Amino acid sequence: MALIRIERVTPHSPAEAWHRLTDWKRHADVVPMTRVTVTTPPPTREGTLFVARTGIGPAAFDDPMEVTLWQPPDPAAPDRPARCRLEKRGTFVTGWAEFEVHPSGAGSRVVWLEELRVRWLPPFFDPPLTASARLLFGRAADGLLRRP
Repeated sequence: MALIRIERVTPHSPAEAWHRLTDWKRHADVVPMTRVTVTTPPPTREGTLFVARTGIGPAAFDDPMEVTLWQPPDPAAPDRPARCRLEKRGTFVTGWAEFEVHPSGAGSRVVWLEELRVRWLPPFFDPPLTASARLLFGRAADGLLRRP
């Protein structure tokens, strides 16, 4: 199991940072060899389902996820962080991910927490899994927050 925490400070408003992090199809633009398909109608809310398919040909796998918490930025409570929680429902990859967007000065502070399990992977592989997940999701956060 990999447990990671990524923090980024961005000049984007909490609403813009939130939009960038929760536009599921944009994740495919920053995670190599990945396609994202949202399987429920918009808008995103608790119960939204989507699948990230990663890999090439027979080496690809599906990572189905469900939004289980959806608290977007609230103009009436500007100091409250926005939060989104995803539960990974796959047969190969399980766990959860959470995004928090906190107001910070003129921009925002983003916290990405993720617990990632790969079935059939012995605990011996947890340290390299954690390191590679931290690198992958850190680059994803940077790409989502940097792109126009």
